[in-house]
Amino acid sequence: MLFFLGVAAVFQPRLAPGTDEPYEKETFAYKHLKGCALSVDVFRAPTTVVEPVIFWIHGGALIGGYRGNLRADQVGKYIEAGFTVVSIDYRLAPETKLPEILDDIHDAYEWVRNEGPSLLHIDPNRLAVVGHSAGGYLALTQGYLESPPPKAIVSFYGYGDIAAKWYSEPDPFYLGQPPVSAREAVQSLCSGYPCGGEPPESRWRYYRYLRQQGLWPKEVAGYDPHKDPQAFHPYCPVRNISGKFPPTLLIHGDKDTDVPFEQSEEMYRELKSLCGNSILTPGYNAGERRSADEIF
Repeated sequence: MLFFLGVAAVFQPRLAPGTDEPYEKETFAYKHLKGCALSVDVFRAPTTVVEPVIFWIHGGALIGGYRGNLRADQVGKYIEAGFTVVSIDYRLAPETKLPEILDDIHDAYEWVRNEGPSLLHIDPNRLAVVGHSAGGYLALTQGYLESPPPKAIVSFYGYGDIAAKWYSEPDPFYLGQPPVSAREAVQSLCSGYPCGGEPPESRWRYYRYLRQQGLWPKEVAGYDPHKDPQAFHPYCPVRNISGKFPPTLLIHGDKDTDVPFEQSEEMYRELKSLCGNSILTPGYNAGERRSADEIF
């Protein structure tokens, strides 16, 4: 794949020991807030080599998930390719709205760039952002929100338009699942979740409620896409692409029942038109879409 040839030229990663070799894991707090701290997990091979870094953002619809969702086999492949991996936490919606979530991503990005050279032995100028689903969406925002931007972006079944019909109207797939009432949705959030670490599984009922009602953009971003669509412009990657956008790889299952494959197609068209530096890899069935990790 041409994209990976390009990345190799940018990063020139050394070949780390095989995956049977142990790798180190350390946890650091990158941001302190009232009542909790936001942390990163850092994975690296036992080496003194200054390495490029993968800045990894978990998925979960901005409502669930945490930094520990990074799979061990995926970490192993990144380590074997010669990267240090930094998996981050960020605050979750609806308690925290999208602008503040993006503030957390920015603060983690700055922490890696500023503290990485001395603390992690990484080269901050060789940094790629990788994310899955909502993490893929957040990864795409880094192409225009960060300065300097990452050297490359990889979005696994991410999305570029959070105000489009697929998110702002009731979703047919979720309407076919057991209905969640407004009361159940609110109760699913009453779990004492602070702002970092692993959230309770009950929060997924809240997500299902939002998809059944078409309320995700309003409850997560804090704006109503039907009354104030322009408010979403700064938060939609597909509306903020320029010729300076980093090289981008989009990986998406064409039978995805959660994030429409068309979201990556739309990003691809815009990137190809304005930058000519995007690769779209389709063809993974919804049930096996996470096997796309094997590309790494």
